[in-house]
Amino acid sequence: MTGEPNPLRALTLDHLRRRTSMKWRTYPEDVLPLWVAEMDVPLAAPVVRAVAEAMELGDTGYPAGTAYAEALARFAGERWKWDGLAVTRTAIVPDVMLGAVELLKLVTGPGDPVIVNSPVYPPFYQFVTHLDRRVTEAPLGPDLRLDLAGLRDVFRRCVAAGGRAAYLLCNPHNPTGTVHTAEELTAVAALAERYGVRVVADEIHAPVVSPHARFVPYLSVPGAERGLSLMSASKGWNLAGLKAALAVAGPGAADDLARMPEEVGHGASHVGVLAHTAALRDGTAWLDALLTGLDDNRRLLTDLLAERLPGVVHRAGEATFLAWLDCRALGLGDDPAEVFLRRGRVAVNSGLPFGTGGAGHVRLNLATSPEVLDEAVRRMASALA
Repeated sequence: MTGEPNPLRALTLDHLRRRTSMKWRTYPEDVLPLWVAEMDVPLAAPVVRAVAEAMELGDTGYPAGTAYAEALARFAGERWKWDGLAVTRTAIVPDVMLGAVELLKLVTGPGDPVIVNSPVYPPFYQFVTHLDRRVTEAPLGPDLRLDLAGLRDVFRRCVAAGGRAAYLLCNPHNPTGTVHTAEELTAVAALAERYGVRVVADEIHAPVVSPHARFVPYLSVPGAERGLSLMSASKGWNLAGLKAALAVAGPGAADDLARMPEEVGHGASHVGVLAHTAALRDGTAWLDALLTGLDDNRRLLTDLLAERLPGVVHRAGEATFLAWLDCRALGLGDDPAEVFLRRGRVAVNSGLPFGTGGAGHVRLNLATSPEVLDEAVRRMASALA
């Protein structure tokens, strides 16, 4: 027990509907929004204090220093027993996806393939394509885990023409909530070295891992020395609107990271850096209360689906606050999210933009109160009537 109350039980719907973010302004008020990755929680008190102090000081310039990286390194040591995060091999970036773009620029060129494990976070497709790289899918296995044999074949095919290739790894995986094991990641590193594929790991959900699971940083496994990672407090502490993330290089990728222009770091919010630093340094009790609440919600969602939507196949993830629901047996076609919205007034993410394996699926955000989760599943079930 942390002594902190469950933040998922703290706010009413009336309070939440006063928010002006995308989650609460995209749909009419009669729709329950369980889609975009924003949590229905108050901010952790240390974050509020850090931002309030910055406002009082007028401390709203450009980010500087290494306090964010130092806080992340300390958090990694305490949380993941990883002492290999060297502050000297980090750089501030605006956010994780823009950071991924900058890292991919360093290790690939126009037209080069970037490998992703579908179904996967839709911006992987959007940002990579906008960067003039070629998305190449290496789908997850039927168990929603990494298909290492398939990944090997894709690596081999991508480098056969002699160009450069990168692997944009989602760790933990969004949307499935899969936590990759040390053995899996070690195998990935060995394959990447064998075929000369550069790994860029999106580890934004790393803090949001069940107390019963173990997150393994990609850069911590043997053979990952040439890897690059992106980390942030954004998902763990609900700070998406306070832009700031860190790019982290393995020992063999330090020279690559050093080539990133200094101006990239100016795109992060200084106030965001202060907020993320405070979260990592002083917000762990709040995070632990959240993780306990998310575990409760995962169990609740499993029970609610079994009772009201037994045709839905759901493997509860061990990480993220997202649930990946296989609705193909419901007979709602390739885009059941459209039906749940139109008939049930619940907004969930369509599985289609997640790539191969997404048709007939939806992604549901379970970082809300148990009462809202209960009502959402009730409405989704009513959409079948």
